[in-house]
Amino acid sequence: MISALQWVRRGAAQARPDKYDLDEKEFKRINDFAAQHLADAKEELAAAQKAEQVANGMAVETISEANPELSEYNLDDYDEDQPKAQESNIFSNLKGLTYYTSNREDPYITLRDEEDEDQEDLMIQATDNLLLAAKTEDDISHLEVYLFDESEENDGNMYVHHDIMLPAFPLCLEWLDFRVGRKGAVEGPGNYVAIGTFDPEIEIWDLDTIDNMYPDAVLGAQDKTKKKKGAKKSKKANNEYHTDAVMALAWNKQHRNILASASADTTVKLWDLTTQQCAHSFNHHTDKVQALAWNPIESTALVTGSYDKTVVVFDSRAPDARATWKLQADVECLRWDPHDANCFYVSTDDGMVQYFDGRTGGAQPVFRLHAHDKAVSAMDINTTVRGCIVTGSTDGSVKVWDVNENRPSMVTSRQVKADIGQVFSVTFCPDAPFNLAMAGSGGKVNIWDIATNAGVRRAFEGRSVIVASSKAEKEKVIAMPNDDEPESEEEMDGADIDMDDIAESDYEEEESGEDV
Repeated sequence: MISALQWVRRGAAQARPDKYDLDEKEFKRINDFAAQHLADAKEELAAAQKAEQVANGMAVETISEANPELSEYNLDDYDEDQPKAQESNIFSNLKGLTYYTSNREDPYITLRDEEDEDQEDLMIQATDNLLLAAKTEDDISHLEVYLFDESEENDGNMYVHHDIMLPAFPLCLEWLDFRVGRKGAVEGPGNYVAIGTFDPEIEIWDLDTIDNMYPDAVLGAQDKTKKKKGAKKSKKANNEYHTDAVMALAWNKQHRNILASASADTTVKLWDLTTQQCAHSFNHHTDKVQALAWNPIESTALVTGSYDKTVVVFDSRAPDARATWKLQADVECLRWDPHDANCFYVSTDDGMVQYFDGRTGGAQPVFRLHAHDKAVSAMDINTTVRGCIVTGSTDGSVKVWDVNENRPSMVTSRQVKADIGQVFSVTFCPDAPFNLAMAGSGGKVNIWDIATNAGVRRAFEGRSVIVASSKAEKEKVIAMPNDDEPESEEEMDGADIDMDDIAESDYEEEESGEDV
């Protein structure tokens, strides 16, 4: 399955990605990083062994209790007594090895490989987009980095450029250009992705380096090597780091060193990427925090949504002065309106999309839209065409809506359950705003050019030059097949419902707003 998607705008990626360089400094960094994970793995193994003994009715004894004659050697604390000089780790045998970044540099390799061709394949043109997909297959999670070339000669080409192995099931992705880690001192913007998983740590990876072994930064990491023996993990929320899964991330594009995170531990945290420490922690929710987003104009305003069925808007500088809206269902997605920064959209697991004015805390929505019969698990707002929004659902459908003048009507719908499955993510491309990436439980990525749909062109004609100039006779969908499926040259055949000729829906006027 694919749980999250994230576009990388054109020109943000380095034209020639760097090869991972395991120098002395990097060796020490990953050595320390691995030692922490090894300590945690040992602790989990010991806990599992003890639990198995208890389950089997076996008495849990220490070495001294089982063998009294060995008590004088204090074997129970053997690991504690070892001097640091004798500590070892999984990289202890690698330090004396000579590492060559290229086979051309190795004097013992005389047969040259097709390295030049590989470098050509890795080239990223100024017209290429990257699309990031958080994917899990057979309990193995990784980040797939797709290269999407929409040039006319390629008629839309997409392939996996490189991938990154992840330690746990990924839940959310957020792109950022603030440099951290090994390239922190390099001038100019970078190309990074922050990843939230079922683990409480947030990993930040450099997308301009391939064959990376470890992330460039880890936010909220605890030093497990200094943890007392036998101490249990606490899931109690605190002000320094998350203690449960990271469910949403939001990078502040104006204050570029700030990253916000939402967690199942009920807290929202702001991270300073310069120090890689938690700068502020907010606990205004009482259940898992599912979504959050920074306001595009008021750079310190944040909206958060939770499974406690509330949405909260507050200024991160004065969090006590906040506005709260009570909903009827759990929050799935949140989006500020890019065309009116005072308002925001909320989708919920009962199939509703609601539009609120952020200046009127607690007030009824401006409009309500019953978008799907099941949870609206994905939603995005078109930043170019006013009133164009898209929703995806666990019912296996993706719908395009026209909400101009706060009177929503469906423009077109596409059934993708046979190909994508339950829809978990939909997102518009920032450089080609009618290219819609879709993914879900089927583990495949599709890119649908919604401007090739006649109903979309008629509905938004006059609001976008792109729509007006599109004359495609057939809808264009670029599909990325699974590894075990043959690649097809045919475009995906979907069940389309063109709502252009259907009369506008009747409305029930309410004192507080409108229901569709």
